[in-house]
Amino acid sequence: MAGNRKIIYRGKIIELYLEDVTLPNGVKAELEIVRHPGGAAVVALDNDIRVCLLRQYRHVAGGWMWELPAGKLDPGEPPHATARRELEEEAGLRASHWEPLGSIVSSPGVFTEIVHLFLARNLVPVPANTEEHELIEVHWVPFTEALARAQAGEITDAKTVIGLFRAHKIVTGI
Repeated sequence: MAGNRKIIYRGKIIELYLEDVTLPNGVKAELEIVRHPGGAAVVALDNDIRVCLLRQYRHVAGGWMWELPAGKLDPGEPPHATARRELEEEAGLRASHWEPLGSIVSSPGVFTEIVHLFLARNLVPVPANTEEHELIEVHWVPFTEALARAQAGEITDAKTVIGLFRAHKIVTGI
């Protein structure tokens, strides 16, 4: 049960709060909570069963990472619209077939962020439009290789690992 909430910081994307709560066991605690609008990520598969992976520079993570095309929800924007927009902007792709892969909570101890996952197929190229602060390389990787790299710990981004394995169930029926 939430009680008093005090904002500590408000930025372009996140807000940081101190919130007094009463836990289900009756214990009172002060929690630091990062409020984030949420996001969407896309497992884009082509006709050759290759997945679009982005090699993206992430300063916070210490360098280059492998990720699915993804981004934050804009105010009032439904997750599916975010997924479509980000696939076009980051990967230069448009899909005519979409399947939801559920959602994930990125770090429930401190973040409110929920990431919605989608499988996109029947892809056609469109002009990409990355943002100035994004350093992105688009790569096409055989889906089985991407799964193996995720299983081996070479792909460490949580939304990407989970998205790949959820898509695997749909693609293979297993």
